[in-house]
Amino acid sequence: MPLELKEIDKERVGFFRFKQLNGQYLITNDIGDYSFLTPQEFDLFLSGKIEQVCPDKYSELQNKSFIRNRLDFDRFSQKYASKNMFLGQGPSLHIVVVTLRCDHRCIYCQAGSQPLTAKGLDMDIPTAQKVVDAIFESPNPTVTIEFQGGEPLVNFDTVKFIVEYANKKNKFVKKKLMFTLVSNLTFMNQERLEFLIKNNVGICTSLDGPEIPHNKNRISRGKNNSYHNARTWLRIIKKKIQKNKRYKYKVNALTTVTKSSLSFPEEIIEEFVNLGLEGIHLRPAGPFGIDKKIWKKITFSEREFVNFYRRALDYIIALNLKGKKFYERTARILLTKILTDKDPNFLDIRSPCGAGIGQLAYNYNGDVYTCDEARMLIVAGDESFKLGNVFADDYTKIISKDIIKTICVASCLDGVPGCCECAYKPYCGVCPIYNYVVLGNIFSTIPHNERCKINMQIMDYLFKKMQVPEIKSVLSKWVN
Repeated sequence: MPLELKEIDKERVGFFRFKQLNGQYLITNDIGDYSFLTPQEFDLFLSGKIEQVCPDKYSELQNKSFIRNRLDFDRFSQKYASKNMFLGQGPSLHIVVVTLRCDHRCIYCQAGSQPLTAKGLDMDIPTAQKVVDAIFESPNPTVTIEFQGGEPLVNFDTVKFIVEYANKKNKFVKKKLMFTLVSNLTFMNQERLEFLIKNNVGICTSLDGPEIPHNKNRISRGKNNSYHNARTWLRIIKKKIQKNKRYKYKVNALTTVTKSSLSFPEEIIEEFVNLGLEGIHLRPAGPFGIDKKIWKKITFSEREFVNFYRRALDYIIALNLKGKKFYERTARILLTKILTDKDPNFLDIRSPCGAGIGQLAYNYNGDVYTCDEARMLIVAGDESFKLGNVFADDYTKIISKDIIKTICVASCLDGVPGCCECAYKPYCGVCPIYNYVVLGNIFSTIPHNERCKINMQIMDYLFKKMQVPEIKSVLSKWVN
């Protein structure tokens, strides 16, 4: 119900957004502080009388910057700056597609992967060198180079060159340089693993749960059993890195949720737990670069995914209450925003989003795109978000393209109807590329799309869980 200005003591009440949740009022502000108020406390807060009636709650609200005439401007400005540190730093994530060839034909593949026999789809060394040179032009002091495909191990010589060349270059530039490789691990061997570990390249694979849903989602083009291969190498890698104290990463696995996954939330979690992994990222399959007929077969409603996610999260919380440390990454990203002064800089849940200003994607031929999702659109021949090519355009020319400015405006929640007044605005973000694919417009009525509905219901669920002290204690540990 809209609040009339005459109902609010404008001298005492600071800026806030609110929503009703579990019979209480959740209020939030622009630095991400929040508080739960009973209906009586909410009325007292609005009328400016809460100090006299509920002094403890008043003290909490004052400490959290909800009391206008007692606002600590230094705390507020410092926390606001900390939450928005990513602005103005330049792209930190650089996704490098070293090949489009792959031995899998996953049903949700967004990258336009081609068979191993395809020609002319590998990044050559001259292109790789130009890509690395372009990456180091970013002013961001932190640079992560993420190898994608296709299957990047198919073109391991180029992966190896980029790692060695970037490390050599960084001896003079002295950035905080990191590498990650996303692979199905089919072409992993001991020699390649030794190189990756020696050079501190993070390794991430895909594991979609038990054998049936995994192999249904991730289909091998050959005789290889995708599920068994991923599990075997996960164990080998985990054992190998435990013996290397200089290696700074832990092996990770991603889960992509499709219609085939919905019946297995607990079983999917158990797969990860049994492999000794520390957490899981339950990501719904995205519509980028996927044929519409296939998309209809693998997708699901927002309600189906949220029910799946709740079951999975309840199972994970129950494991934690029994003493097993294990987290869900979407929840951890949001909880970091909710419970700390920091923003984890997850580029898909940020305002503005990371396209162009937080990440860049480099195709095998040197073409540059605002983000990996934008690159995926070329499968359908759509190059609306292409920024240039490393042979023809320098960093300044690429980063100055109007499309980057347009995406920034489209993803600033302050100007998005329905988002600017939402209680979850301090923790959320939009993806203009998603809106473009689903709605045909990067500027959209966000509260009506599936992704927004999913994010809102996940946050509803997290805030409800945090009303239980024992569960809040578990969730708080995920961000530490």
